[in-house]
Amino acid sequence: MAVPPVCKLMDWGRFKYEQAKKENEARKHQKTVELKEIRMRPRTDEHDLGVKVRKIEEFLGEGDKVKVSVIFRGREMAHPELGRVVLDRVIAELKGVAALERPPIMEGRMITMIVSRAPGWEPPKKTAPQARDRKDGKRTAAAVADAAPDTDETADAGEVAAGQNEEPSAQVDTM
Repeated sequence: MAVPPVCKLMDWGRFKYEQAKKENEARKHQKTVELKEIRMRPRTDEHDLGVKVRKIEEFLGEGDKVKVSVIFRGREMAHPELGRVVLDRVIAELKGVAALERPPIMEGRMITMIVSRAPGWEPPKKTAPQARDRKDGKRTAAAVADAAPDTDETADAGEVAAGQNEEPSAQVDTM
């Protein structure tokens, strides 16, 4: 302690204003974790399941938690094991990407589970899509430009000049 004691006189209103400003700035840079939901049915097909899994990975990459639900209707309620099979396939495809936060539980007409980002997993960086061939076998203009080597323009001009020296073929008109 200093002798004599030293104190600083300050403006209380200004102090509170600066504190609030610091808190707002800190709040701006933090991400709030949302709970997103993906709904499926027991008869969801392989490809559709793959699309749902990619969407789950996208949500996890953004830092959100995902609630995965399998909804039953009518006679599907008699076979809840089919819903568990769907959720087990989702868990298997998300191995290493997601951590199971809440295991599958039957709630009324749906089985739900909650997954969150696995520790140490980072989403892949997005890159520009590559040009590719069209279905009809033709190449897109961008793919042709990338694949074609640069040619010398003087050779093209020489070919045109050589083509001008040729005489047109004679045509006979018969009637």
